[in-house]
Amino acid sequence: MYHIERAIFDLRRGLPVVIVTPQYRLLVQALENSESLSELAALAGNRPAMVLTRHRLAALGHSISAEAAVLPLSGDTDAADLYRLAVAKQPEKSSRLSGLMPAGPGERGALALMRRALLLPAALCADIASEQEAEIDQRLARGELLSLSAEDAQRAIHGAPGMLKRVSEAEIPLETAQQSRFVLFREPDGMREHVAVVIGDAEGSQEPVPVRLHSACLTGDLFGSLRCDCGEQLRNAVADINAMGGGVLLYLAQEGRGIGLANKLRAYTLQDDGLDTVDADQVLGFGDDERQYSVAVDMLRSLGIGRVQMLTNNPLKMAALREGGIEIVSRQALYGSVNDHNQRYLMAKAQRGGHYLQDVLHKALPDR
Repeated sequence: MYHIERAIFDLRRGLPVVIVTPQYRLLVQALENSESLSELAALAGNRPAMVLTRHRLAALGHSISAEAAVLPLSGDTDAADLYRLAVAKQPEKSSRLSGLMPAGPGERGALALMRRALLLPAALCADIASEQEAEIDQRLARGELLSLSAEDAQRAIHGAPGMLKRVSEAEIPLETAQQSRFVLFREPDGMREHVAVVIGDAEGSQEPVPVRLHSACLTGDLFGSLRCDCGEQLRNAVADINAMGGGVLLYLAQEGRGIGLANKLRAYTLQDDGLDTVDADQVLGFGDDERQYSVAVDMLRSLGIGRVQMLTNNPLKMAALREGGIEIVSRQALYGSVNDHNQRYLMAKAQRGGHYLQDVLHKALPDR
């Protein structure tokens, strides 16, 4: 985990890392903070290529069966070109997308690190030339560069199931649930902290426990954004769990369906140009939903809870808990309000994400 943690830290600062496969070594850098290709090319001894996800390539009009592909970069590619290749809504000229090749394990590992680091899922990768190996080895020995295997890099996206650490807790009375205790959990790479809000005496209960999995939403939860229903769902969940005699709300650090706040704001800008929430994420290179719910299973196990009554409209959350061995005894719907700003978002969740929102949408939009 140390190597993954430091690799993420270096990539977020704009520094390169070395990814090792049995056949080759790659010098990898995040697209974000990359002003020029020249320094990476000089250090590697080869011209970098860009690694893009199949979702991003589909948005650019190129369908591939592999998870990612490598795009050779021409000598006149500048920083603006790189950014357009990664996030532009309109497809690039076909000349910019020629020579695509399936991504190998090193390149796939690079994208996994970008996702884990909450960066754009696009990487600059350059094969390390034989004449540069001595300098790369010297920098590795001095600690100026970090090396990790492609296998470890690819595992980064899944976090570290079973290694979640229970760190601290305190009683925090809430407006609609005065007997509440916040329990903080930290993932081993230090990237994310999650909170279990334990309402009443739910911990260790052998009876089915009301449980809500709530992914963090800064804009909705804290500022009351009208672009989503997250804030209302959060407050309604706390009140409902308290009214049911107690339970647990798992507040998960998975902003923007797992893509992070920076990318969520990028997606909002694309939505303002006419895309729905799913298409906007895919233009940025993400899938329909990037969240991982294994952490929720680990939190429930730490709290001694194995049987739950779920407060959710999302079938993926139910499937993830079942896959983790948690018994779901029943499901209760949990709605926010529909308004002019969030109705398109909610329609996309229902029609494209399979969320159980038909009742509330039909009530608010009877003609749709």
